[in-house]
Amino acid sequence: MKENAGAGPTPKTGAGHNNGPGFVGVPTRPDSLPGNARLPINRCNLPASILGSLSFQRHPVALKLDGVEELYRSLFAALDALPDPAQRAQLFMTHMAASFSLDHPEEAGFSETEHGRARATYLRLMLGWAFDPDGQEGAVLKGWVESRFGLLPRHHGGPIRDFSDDTYRHYLEARSRGLYGANALEAQLDLLYSYCQFELARQRPGQTHLTLYRGVNRVTDYEVLRELSPSRRVVLLNSLNSFTPERERAGEFGDFILDVQVPLPKIFFTHRLLPGVLKGEDEFVVVGGVYEVGYSTS
Repeated sequence: MKENAGAGPTPKTGAGHNNGPGFVGVPTRPDSLPGNARLPINRCNLPASILGSLSFQRHPVALKLDGVEELYRSLFAALDALPDPAQRAQLFMTHMAASFSLDHPEEAGFSETEHGRARATYLRLMLGWAFDPDGQEGAVLKGWVESRFGLLPRHHGGPIRDFSDDTYRHYLEARSRGLYGANALEAQLDLLYSYCQFELARQRPGQTHLTLYRGVNRVTDYEVLRELSPSRRVVLLNSLNSFTPERERAGEFGDFILDVQVPLPKIFFTHRLLPGVLKGEDEFVVVGGVYEVGYSTS
């Protein structure tokens, strides 16, 4: 539950933007994802302009990464045949280890001199994210969101508003270092997200949203697109964010609490997904975009 979405100073507004009160350098349409927060292409079934919008939060549909279901159809069929979540988690981890030679990196072409990069696995990335979302592992994860969903990061070690400045360059450098010499890390994350979506659908049939919370020091640390009331705002969240399902837990991380109805398709990972593997707080890692959020004191 690290607070890493600070907005910083108001950016300059591009041509055609008509800013009004309560806006921070974004178009006045409160349901849209600003153009400078997205890519024109991605690798899933919906463009960033739709999946990153307020309309998607209110009316979500399944997000499918290109080719994953087709390539791993037999895996998901085998998972579907198991009634116990713990058995499914074990099968998933066994499949990941076998598919990406995680236990025997030499089979993937790693030599002794390169063995350090063999430890860069999906589990290491999630551990690194929990420790520091602005670290190298966090940059790899935000880069994966950028590639697959087309959502650009808004914060990594500082606000990202100018894609020619040092903050964005440092993010790109960290992302490149994290991916260099690793074993198909982004493909591992594709499967992790798809497995998470499979489990959410299996364990929560018919459910579309989950109420999650985040402790903050100031709501003004976020890009506020519109103020709906003193306690509700439309904000642009970072491309990837940490939340908790426990309001009391969120209160330990800030004087104020954001409560968000998060669409299940935007839940990338939860520690409950792989019980006993990742220790620590009950964290949900959520893909960003435009959200309506509640705002209250902790």
